[in-house]
This record gives sequence, C-alpha cells and structure tokens, in this order.
Amino acid sequence: MHVTVPSWSGEWPVRSLLGRLPPPARRELLGLGTEVRFDADAVLLRQGMNDRHVLLLLSGLTKVTAVVENGETSLLAVRAAGDTVGEMAAMDGSAPRSATVTACGPLTARVLPDGALRELLLRRPEVSMALTAVVADRLRWANRRRLDFRGYPAKVRLARVLVELAASYGTPRSDRVVIDIRLTQPELATLIGAAETTIQKVLRELREEDLVETGYRATLIRDLPRFRRLADLVDQ
Repeated sequence: MHVTVPSWSGEWPVRSLLGRLPPPARRELLGLGTEVRFDADAVLLRQGMNDRHVLLLLSGLTKVTAVVENGETSLLAVRAAGDTVGEMAAMDGSAPRSATVTACGPLTARVLPDGALRELLLRRPEVSMALTAVVADRLRWANRRRLDFRGYPAKVRLARVLVELAASYGTPRSDRVVIDIRLTQPELATLIGAAETTIQKVLRELREEDLVETGYRATLIRDLPRFRRLADLVDQ
C-alpha cells in the first residue's frame, strides 16, 4: 500500500454511502483518516483479525469473501467507490472481522482509524441514516439471493446476479455491458449456491448462446435485453 495526499473529487454512485450524503456531511466523511493506494489483489481486511479501522473506497472495486465451516471460500459481495468496508467490526467493537476484503484492481481508499466513524455518526445523524440505508440494501440483496436459491435454476440465478452486478458496476456499450471484475468460477458458484461443475456448464451454455464472454478480469454481457429476459427481470 502507498500513502498519498487527498485527491478525490467527483460523482458517486447514487446508492453508495457517499452518494446518499448531502455535500457537507460527505466532505466531513472524506476528510477523515488518510488516503492510501492499494495494488491489485492486495488484502485490505482479513477475516478473523481484531483491528477496528474502516476503509472508505474512493476508486476501484473489492471482493468480500469468507471461509466457511468446510474450509471453502465464499464470495459474499462486491464493493465499489463510495462504499465502506469494515464497518461491522468497527461498530461492534468486540467480534473479529467476519470477512476478507481484497482489491480487484488498483484502488484508493481512506483509512479511518478506530472510533472515527462512530464519532462521526454521533455528530452527523444524516450519516447514520445513510449508513443504515446502505446496510438495509445489503440485507435485501442477501435475501434476494436466498429466495433465488429456492425459486430459480442455476442458470437463471447466475443471470440475475450478473444483471445486478452490471447495473451497479458495469460499463455500458450500447446493448452490451462490461463487468470489469475478476470473478472466478468457484466464486460465482458460492455466490449463487451451485456446484463449480454446474457453473462451468452454465457458462458454456451462455457462451454458446452468444449471451456472454468471459475473460481473465472481466465479463461481457453481449445482449443485455436478452439477458434480462433470461434472468426473469424484464419488468423490473
């Protein structure tokens, strides 16, 4: 990691923490801590550790993963610029980190020391409300995944997850969308609750149907309207 001088200005995703805040509260949050640059594949936070700092992402993407009881690693979520990571351990104050956060590519973040976020939440109720809304969104996302496990086959579940990732983190190109995140087949399998062999079969079918292209660090949805129909998301 490399410490840098504060440098960020610009727009933030509407549903991110920074995107939800009024300008004065956003400026105050952005003024906390130290700006740090991380290289691709750097571990920002590690499951099981007892540190309490929070990272406010300014650019780039991260993957949130956790090792489950059988020793396998599950992909839990993706976080992007405007989001925080590590706030659960910071707010709880006693339990160890519940997940590992890894940089998908080069990124910058502000490292907020232990207690800084809690102090801001007490001073700024609008930040507390915005963070509560972010946490509620994350719970809804997790609930949708659980409902999808029961209601849809693996191919549709994968399509639904990719459509959501495309909406949040994709780069549109006409009817195509590039999801610039390196998602491995085991990670996709854990994200949708399927076996890795099932993911391999589903991705092969999607490529044969000319719906997706998969590369080392990106996934291309070739026809978003068709893909949304496959995902049963036409009217949403």
